[in-house]
Amino acid sequence: MCLDVQAIEKALLTGKWDNGLDSSSDAPVLKIAKNVVNGDFRDLTASPSRDLFAVTQSNEDLVDRPLTKWFDYTQRLSSGTPGTPDDELLRLSCAVACLHAFLQANWTGPHLDIKPLDVLAFSTPFSQLVNEDLLHQKAVSELAYGGEPAYHLAKFPIFLQLARILLDTPFQHCRSVPWWRLRTWRVHEQVLDEPVAVPEDVFTAVSPLLDGFASEPDVAGRLLLEQGLLEHYVGHDKSAADYFVRAARATELEYELTGALGKRTKFQETDVTQLVLLAESRVRGDGTDPTQDAGGVNGEGPQAGSTNGTVETAKPSNAAAKASEPALPETLLLNDDTLLEQTAFTSSTNAGTLGSRLSRIDPASQPALHPLDQAVLLALCLNVKNTSPVHGLTAEQMAPYVARVISHPRNWTVHTVALLLRSRLESNRTRTVERSVLQLQALVDQMPTADSALPERLLYIHDLLLPSRWEMEKELANRFLTIGVVKSALEIFERLEMWEEVVKCWASMERADKGRAIVRDLLDGRKTEADTVITHGKALSEARRRSLDSAREAKLWCLLGDLEPEHALEHYTRAWEISRESSGRAMRSLGGYHFARGNYEDAITCLRRAVAINPLQARSWFVLGCACLREEDWDGAREAFVRCVGIDDEDGESWNNLASVYMRMGEAGKAAKLEDEDSAKQQGESTALGAAENRIPFANKLLAFRALKQGLKFAYDNWRMWNNYMIVALDVGELSEACRALSRVVEERAVKDGAACVDEDVLDRLVEAATRGPEDAGASGGEGATAEAKKATQTTGLERRVEELFTRTILPRVSSPRIFRAWARLLTAQGRYADALNAHLDAYRAGPAGTIEKGETDVEKWRGAVGEVEEIVDVLRNFGPRYGEGFNWKLQARSIVRTFMGRTRDFEDEPEWARLVALQEEIRKEE
Repeated sequence: MCLDVQAIEKALLTGKWDNGLDSSSDAPVLKIAKNVVNGDFRDLTASPSRDLFAVTQSNEDLVDRPLTKWFDYTQRLSSGTPGTPDDELLRLSCAVACLHAFLQANWTGPHLDIKPLDVLAFSTPFSQLVNEDLLHQKAVSELAYGGEPAYHLAKFPIFLQLARILLDTPFQHCRSVPWWRLRTWRVHEQVLDEPVAVPEDVFTAVSPLLDGFASEPDVAGRLLLEQGLLEHYVGHDKSAADYFVRAARATELEYELTGALGKRTKFQETDVTQLVLLAESRVRGDGTDPTQDAGGVNGEGPQAGSTNGTVETAKPSNAAAKASEPALPETLLLNDDTLLEQTAFTSSTNAGTLGSRLSRIDPASQPALHPLDQAVLLALCLNVKNTSPVHGLTAEQMAPYVARVISHPRNWTVHTVALLLRSRLESNRTRTVERSVLQLQALVDQMPTADSALPERLLYIHDLLLPSRWEMEKELANRFLTIGVVKSALEIFERLEMWEEVVKCWASMERADKGRAIVRDLLDGRKTEADTVITHGKALSEARRRSLDSAREAKLWCLLGDLEPEHALEHYTRAWEISRESSGRAMRSLGGYHFARGNYEDAITCLRRAVAINPLQARSWFVLGCACLREEDWDGAREAFVRCVGIDDEDGESWNNLASVYMRMGEAGKAAKLEDEDSAKQQGESTALGAAENRIPFANKLLAFRALKQGLKFAYDNWRMWNNYMIVALDVGELSEACRALSRVVEERAVKDGAACVDEDVLDRLVEAATRGPEDAGASGGEGATAEAKKATQTTGLERRVEELFTRTILPRVSSPRIFRAWARLLTAQGRYADALNAHLDAYRAGPAGTIEKGETDVEKWRGAVGEVEEIVDVLRNFGPRYGEGFNWKLQARSIVRTFMGRTRDFEDEPEWARLVALQEEIRKEE
């Protein structure tokens, strides 16, 4: 009987074995695959699995060669020898076994019961040269990628490397191999110090699989979810969000974030609206409960009854129920004297949006969810990006997702991740921080235990962003630091040999010298890492020994450079040389060093190398862009800032700098000179956008406008960006946006800068545009003020916006003669002559003529004030008759002239004094 390859592949992917496959064939690979699904990896130590890892060569030089060169089958397959379905299934099953063995050892626990030397088969002479420590060092070295070293204390990294080697061999019959490569890549990413760019073919290769699994919603949903998790891990949040939503659609999960009445404290008497997530899984299979396959691997999971009355299952006996319940992580109670353990919702059947299918669900008693749907909800929770740890609104948005999953625990791994997320959300609240730390400690402690079966722990491991054990311990240590338990944090970091964190701990205790001494001791050999001690005791070639230590030694030299700024250049250069020009950290540090000292050309060279090694470092792209700005390399700056916003589209400063680049680029990327070029160079990456000559293409101005508009969504309080946005908006004819931007600048800077915060040139142009007729309304808007802009002046209510700018923003905060005159022009255009006259009088009182004091000696100031007196008299002559009854403008004019002349009699000998006398006589005659 032939093997059903696709059915076996599906069992490996889903972690659930179909018992019908047992009778389909008697091939040995069938039993191996079943054992792998059930979490038994001991077949790796016996034939035929062990034959894959046979090393028949015996020359000593083989020790220094890559692991792929050790095994005979890799040489045979690379030569183009086709494999049979049985052979490919064996390779795939062994690859999955190796990957899951690595996950068991470092992620889920319990302790692994096989050793690498039990799996590899060596010839007798070669076996004397190889031991587990050598395999460990070789694997750690080969797992380094993109300039980032792999964590050196990961347990049995050889298994991850063996899985990668097996999956990189050619397959013709097993179509799920690209999916396993995707899973392996995500595990590999989590082993590295920093995320690195994933090869493009990792995603493109799995795309065709979606069509093949279109009829299986859960399998298709898993594939989409896992793609999204990898995108999320490398920082592609938009793409990840799209995958998560598609995964929810694929599994037919229905969910809605809404409000419902409830209480959050023990003393609360009145129900108030609380945020709640209503969610419901689809009915799986033949109409049974959606949680049917929650915990088992052979289709024998616990039967959890639905609470909404739509699906009913027979209640098992107490003994049977206890036996079928999956073991779950310990969930610590809050035990607070005020807060409830969870929000107590008022029972209701109309909590959802009107007309929603979920409105029938009672928020106080929601139905249980399938574990896969719980994993999707946790991914959607990640999508609510927690950009700031103290951002209360974000935490409130994430909490309902986590609470919905925690309310119905169904799987060990899913519940672990839910508790971890809750611990993170509670870490910044006074009443919950204690449970946050204790819960995280409990999660760390549970991993080595065997309280739940391994198959259950591995069932959804690829559908969740569960940190490795060392990352969870690192998070626990950082949590200790936040509450001041520095010594406990230091002990954890030292045990994990995370020396950078150790140095930070000593610095927080004002013992920076101790941190420097530790790094020096590590580099000089007086203090050695655990695996380095073992390795240096073996008979290895000097070249191999350097190779094993280079990645971590380079990192230590970079750390020493950070600690000793006076020798930083020497240390960073040493790190680059030791890594054989592969350390992205060394180049990033060198680039930052040169940039800080104004050596922009050298900084550009170093940073280009750094981003070539690891293009996911947004900070490196940002500094590179700033260096290109200083060197007036506009094309290079544009590329750098485009990459910045591509990695993190919420980086407002990068959007601002990108706009700055566009305003300096002419056709084909040539520099377009700015009127204020010298000040632009001084201000650097936060350059204020001055007025550009007409050589700047309008298309570039429009790109700058759009970039600033996007950036202001994430930098709303940055007044410099608003100022830039105001100028560019005016230049492209977006007058309403310019009005809004000026309002924001005044709101942010009025207290500190007073009237200087108002760009009076911009204000005059806005008033001019608002007071013109439709035939020339767009004349003040630059190139972009076409017919559409002219129409916008009237249809979008520019006049109303400008009036509100004065009445709501500017005049209640600041004043100046020019502001009052602009206000008067607007009032005149509206026919409000009395108010316009009052505004002109306010302008006069705020100007030199109104504020000049007796004894003034500045002749030029006095001459300017004389002109203002003449001007205000003309204004009174024009507007006075329109003011209305009861206003004697002639008396007001005579009083102004008499008062001014009385204060400035010291200037009677000046020629302009005769003008004042004539003006006074002219007013008297008019009476």
